[in-house]
Amino acid sequence: MPHSAHTNRNRRALAAAGLTLVVAVVVVIATDPFAGATSAGGGVADNTTATSLATVTRQSLSAQTQVSGTLGYAGSSSIRVPSGTAPSAVSQAQQSVASAEAMLSTARTSLAADGEALANNRATVSAARAKEAVDCAGDGAAESASSGSPSSGSPSGGEGSGGGASAGGGSGVCASDVQAVSSAEQGSSGAAAKVTADRAQVSSAEKQLASAQANLSAVRSSATLYGQSSTFTQLPSVGEVITRGQTVYAISGRPVVLQYGSPATRKLPLGSVVFEPGPVRVTSVTATVGQAVIPGPVLGVTTTARQVKIALDAAQQASVKVGDAVTITLPDNQTTPGRITYVSSVATSPSSKSGGSGGAGGSGEEESSPTIEVDVTPTNPAATGHLDQAPVNVSITTESVQEALAVPIDALLALAGGGYALEVVEGRAHRLEAVSLGLFDDADGLVQVSGQGVSAGQRVVMPTT
Repeated sequence: MPHSAHTNRNRRALAAAGLTLVVAVVVVIATDPFAGATSAGGGVADNTTATSLATVTRQSLSAQTQVSGTLGYAGSSSIRVPSGTAPSAVSQAQQSVASAEAMLSTARTSLAADGEALANNRATVSAARAKEAVDCAGDGAAESASSGSPSSGSPSGGEGSGGGASAGGGSGVCASDVQAVSSAEQGSSGAAAKVTADRAQVSSAEKQLASAQANLSAVRSSATLYGQSSTFTQLPSVGEVITRGQTVYAISGRPVVLQYGSPATRKLPLGSVVFEPGPVRVTSVTATVGQAVIPGPVLGVTTTARQVKIALDAAQQASVKVGDAVTITLPDNQTTPGRITYVSSVATSPSSKSGGSGGAGGSGEEESSPTIEVDVTPTNPAATGHLDQAPVNVSITTESVQEALAVPIDALLALAGGGYALEVVEGRAHRLEAVSLGLFDDADGLVQVSGQGVSAGQRVVMPTT
């Protein structure tokens, strides 16, 4: 219940009871008006109302807001089977790389052989040209143009004829050399063209290999543990706690284990390891044993940390902050301390509740006030039990005051003319002392008071409960 509701309730009760008491105590007298009615325990009797004495104290007071919450486990999330590439795609990509490597190897072998042939052809051309240069020098050069035919002006016999025969023989060799050079050059040109084609083939094979390797790298980075025929062969039970190294579930007989942290690595297939910050507690299982593995959620989980979630009226946001101490009342009415660990800065409107036949609008629905989420962590989680969910009450300290003058709330007297007073006892004399009220500490049943005639140590009258 909010503090304002407690305060109004207390003041209404004080007003109802105090008016009667003030009528009985109307004058200040020097002698004890209750003489002869003092009990052995120091109590005082006012006609038919049993009373006792309380002491005005100076102490710290705090005000609490009572709210409802839900006790459970913190950090709801899901464990999913990741989407990616099937293992068969990795095998296909590896085969493509191997094929491209073979093609490149063949192209390089051809280039090497044809390059060697070109080098030999070029050497042949060089040798033919050198021979031509020798054989076709001098008179032979003149005959080379006639393709080796003897010169028409050459002598036909005698010494001169012999010289002509020699020259004619030289011219025939020259012509042959010319043909040899031409043939060698043609062979060299063909070998050069083949080397050019080989180089283009090598370049193409290198590009295909690079593409295949890039595809293999991409496929490996998204490769999954499961394929089209994979099935779940082991699943946990709801409520089971899984810690580091334990099996979360199994796919086709292969366990998927839990590890702490979130490291990024491409050395393991996707889905072969589940990474979480710490132990997880299974809250739901969406898959079944024997079901085909497909990408998507498999388990609903939480952490093992206990937590209370509160839907706090958004108007009270300023009265709470992270670190505030609270008291949690459990379903068995036991209490345990805790602290606020989260206060949302976003207000949400809860779903409307049925309001019977409805008001003027006839909608039959009652709008609820916007709320903010407030999370509380118990100081002693073991004291909260092991229920997945349980309704609890939380007392949140929203205001405090140090060194306040405090009296029991029941010691207040509501005056007929308005305001409040204390019945102060000094020796055998009683007097009424008007007071102003401050902070109500509902948890301890105390209220802060101030007044010129009120000080710590004074004794005041209050009803005996």
